[in-house]
Amino acid sequence: MSDLPEFTIKVDQNPFLPDGGREMHAVVTVEAIGGSPGSPRPSAAEAAEIIIIDTSGSMSYSGKMAAAKRAAKAALNVLRDGVHFAVVAGANQPRMVYPLGERLVKVTDKTRQDAQTAVAKLDAAGGTAIGTWLRMADRLFAEHRSAIRHAILLTDGKNQHEPAEELDAALAQCTGSFVCDARGVGTDWEVAELRKIASALLGTFLDVPDPRDLERDFLEMTEAAMGKEVADVMLRVWTPQFAQLKFLKQMTPTVEDLTERQRRSGTQTADYPLGAWGAEDREYHLCVEVEPGDVGRQMRAAWVKLVVPGGGTATGGGGGAPAEQVLASGNVLAEWTDDEAKSTRINGRVAIHTGQSELADAIQEGLEARRTGDEETATARLGRAVVLANRIGNDQIAGLLDRVVDVLDPEAGTVRLKKDVSKADEMSLDTRSVRTVRTRQGGESATGEQQGGG
Repeated sequence: MSDLPEFTIKVDQNPFLPDGGREMHAVVTVEAIGGSPGSPRPSAAEAAEIIIIDTSGSMSYSGKMAAAKRAAKAALNVLRDGVHFAVVAGANQPRMVYPLGERLVKVTDKTRQDAQTAVAKLDAAGGTAIGTWLRMADRLFAEHRSAIRHAILLTDGKNQHEPAEELDAALAQCTGSFVCDARGVGTDWEVAELRKIASALLGTFLDVPDPRDLERDFLEMTEAAMGKEVADVMLRVWTPQFAQLKFLKQMTPTVEDLTERQRRSGTQTADYPLGAWGAEDREYHLCVEVEPGDVGRQMRAAWVKLVVPGGGTATGGGGGAPAEQVLASGNVLAEWTDDEAKSTRINGRVAIHTGQSELADAIQEGLEARRTGDEETATARLGRAVVLANRIGNDQIAGLLDRVVDVLDPEAGTVRLKKDVSKADEMSLDTRSVRTVRTRQGGESATGEQQGGG
């Protein structure tokens, strides 16, 4: 593991609880140092990459097919030599674009050029059945389970040509098999569908309203994938006897509730899958309910470890499957006090992430109410989102909200729904509601302490 990034875990918390207090909150920052976050260094890890391009009939409009071809060719250009790859066309049924036959091939100058030639011949026809596309990707990855497995999925439409149950079954089959970043081009796809796919497959999803932006987006996704250096990382959380983990949420780079994804790994431990890692940092908000202790008592409320399961590394060689490895660890502490000033202090990072989580919920609930004609609920929830976006300093979301509502009083959250809102603006707000950013209030002042009582 010497070639892998150096992993660290930092816990931000106020460990003090009031007399009788039960809920302890903490923000756990996991960082892998091996380059600059956002500019990952090239990795030597074994990797497998699949590019899935929607070739349904609707892709023939608005320049989407031509843009998708340019984007796929650009992605192929940045695949490392030796990486196993394939390109798949998605319609009513998936088909292999390159290579011929259901298999992956290694990147060489020749296979890269041949793949780009095959991509150039793509045309648009047929429907959309995303579950079948994902199942093909799962079959293709089957011979490469030791690799870092990543797929890009591009669509421009709703999953209209298979039952919803088929997509759900495909996601259940593919969960844990590979990471998938999903992109929706244009405005005729469904945000909830891509959110579900990205969530299940531990990837990202994003709207690309203008097809001309696809090339840059594909480049960024592929470069990030090529920077991953360890696969199938788990966050292991130990809690004391009679304690309960109430929730665990990823907060950066996106808001994702991981609570229900636990895999019991011991009588007092649970593992939560985090996907593949390169040089990057992510933050997690956890809440543990503990048995109250006497004033002055100190205890470990949780013990978090970053774990690579046995056989789960991807280092590009070697013999048998390696043993489980712990890459980093950290403690969440609790101490009961009768000092009100200590127990009521709110940690900056916990406050920000609590706000980010509520912000995402408020936006999604507000937009759903707007779509169903419930203007009262829509106004209230989007008004609350305006308050939260300004409070935590999320300028990007505040700007997107301005396209959907007229803000009359940002402090009170008094807003008026705009009558004419473009579908692209609504979809951008919905899609980006779960993407967190470094906020004005998210600097050094947000470190060092943690929220105590519930």
